[in-house]
Amino acid sequence: MALSVAFKSSAYVSWMATGKLQKTIAKCTQKSGVALHSGKFATVRLLPELAGKGRHFDIGSNCIPASIKFFEQSPLCTTLCANGFKVRTVEHLLSALEAADVDNCRIEIASSSDDSDDRVVEVPILDGSAREWVESIQKAGLEDAVDQNGNNCEKMVPFLNEPVHVWRNDSFVAAFPSPTVHITGGINFPQVPHIGCQWFSSAPIDSPLYATEIASSRTFCIYEEVEKMRNAGLIKGGSVENAIICSASKGWLNPPLHFPNEPCRHKVLDLIGDLSLFARCGSQGVPVAHIIAYKAGHALHAEFVRCLSKIRS
Repeated sequence: MALSVAFKSSAYVSWMATGKLQKTIAKCTQKSGVALHSGKFATVRLLPELAGKGRHFDIGSNCIPASIKFFEQSPLCTTLCANGFKVRTVEHLLSALEAADVDNCRIEIASSSDDSDDRVVEVPILDGSAREWVESIQKAGLEDAVDQNGNNCEKMVPFLNEPVHVWRNDSFVAAFPSPTVHITGGINFPQVPHIGCQWFSSAPIDSPLYATEIASSRTFCIYEEVEKMRNAGLIKGGSVENAIICSASKGWLNPPLHFPNEPCRHKVLDLIGDLSLFARCGSQGVPVAHIIAYKAGHALHAEFVRCLSKIRS
């Protein structure tokens, strides 16, 4: 994609230089584990990538860019699809990469299951949060990315020009111009008193704050909905080791929580991962704005990014 096209400003967004250079991971690092929905064992390798290449998944010799253009709606996770190949549950990994300023990264992923469809892979869930991804990135370190000619590239950032929102029923994602990235998330589970209505707000979203306040927040589920989800072919790899589980009548079944509002913080973690799909050519994906999401899921997050991108589903 030509840079003049990739960073063309619109009514909603203006792309601006940051004065910072694009980064990539300094050396290869990998994590293995069980995938949440398929229940299959998978290995992910994070490798350095050239400046301007952005983040992309490699399945064999097939490339799937981490871009909203390749988003495919699927239940309870974010899925990317290109040329008949799919990678599922990318949100926690992409959230960690975006927050850690890993602008360019080749992500190799392979399932070790003999009977798996090698055209569909899934990122392992690990402990249900982004903590292990953040730790792996920190251990590997970052370095300035260079392009194929050995040159550095400046990092571009999208600034919101005017308010924008998307909504479905009583769920919404809205954003307002702001000099810094500010994210506010809200959830409401009135049928589950131990979760109830929660809010979490954070500004700015930078690597140290993300690592301490967001990354360790784990995915959660309602105990009474587990059987229904499994009957639908979901959460085959789910367990008390990779999710916090709350019963409507008995409360949390595997405490303690990392934070009193851990479920809401996890929704913000997911939101950052989905917003990262706005990135292109090694840019920042999360727009500089005050972003407010209430009762929003992956599909609504994607609709918001499409709105910024002027991509219609």
